[in-house]
Amino acid sequence: MKAIQIEEFGGPEQMKVAELADPEPADGMVVVDVARSGVNFADTHAIRNDYLAEQALPLVPGGEISGTTSDGRRVAAMLGGGGYAQKVAVPEAFLVPVPDEVNDDEAAGLLLQGVTAHCLLHHCAHVREGESVVIEAAAGGTGSLAVQLAKRAGAKVIALASSDEKRKLAERLGADATADSRAEDLTAEIIEANGGDKTDVVLQMSGTGFEAELKALDTLGRIVVFGNAARHPNQVETNYLLQTSKSVIGFWLVPMIVKRRDLVTAAIGELLGAVASGELEVVIGGVYPLSEAARAHQDLAARRSTGKLLLDPSK
Repeated sequence: MKAIQIEEFGGPEQMKVAELADPEPADGMVVVDVARSGVNFADTHAIRNDYLAEQALPLVPGGEISGTTSDGRRVAAMLGGGGYAQKVAVPEAFLVPVPDEVNDDEAAGLLLQGVTAHCLLHHCAHVREGESVVIEAAAGGTGSLAVQLAKRAGAKVIALASSDEKRKLAERLGADATADSRAEDLTAEIIEANGGDKTDVVLQMSGTGFEAELKALDTLGRIVVFGNAARHPNQVETNYLLQTSKSVIGFWLVPMIVKRRDLVTAAIGELLGAVASGELEVVIGGVYPLSEAARAHQDLAARRSTGKLLLDPSK
């Protein structure tokens, strides 16, 4: 089978197409013929070995797939790795049945980022009807889903994005207001977009806007950090949190999958049902041949993309 394999940690240039042996499933595992592989910011960290989970070489990246089992079942799965390949062995317990109304693109584009968006809003920020929610990278894979899920929860959504095109997409998905994520005074930009008021919740993944967004939070506001796209860690003084009654919350999906599989399973069922009924849109920003995985990473890192990026292992 063909797969993307890296022999040395580094940038996208390290990702090469390799011919590997087909996976041999151990007991309790099933081989899936991969139709689509999801591309995530976490993958750009994995190939550099600079994120939350230690990686080992040689590495086949990729944390989510959609495809078909040998007995004809359409499935999707979240993985610890190995998704950038034509075939992957997956524990049977990790397989998610895909409804007929959900296509392969939607299935592969929904799991990691959809569950992340759901958990950020409902299990971390505990968003309530009428609250205001600022969503970074609102035209991206997680952001575009978070905009829609926040609206479904009855929140006022303020979408941050770096271009007019991306802000218009967020508005089409239901955002009530938008702001330029690269504004010189991002705090003022957010407050203006919220009608002059500070905000209740911020979903933060870039690393660069953290301080400005923290200042834009109102009393009892919550900022949920779920990524570090700029590889720029931030520090918080606890006295500031005490004085302002604000909360900083961290989120990583992996511990949820391991320790709170009940919540993850429930979220997946709700999300797939919403897509199947047409109530939730999975925005697909591009489907790249497997051989152009490096270009997908470059486009993602340079913020040239919108929605979810996918790989087609057949090409």
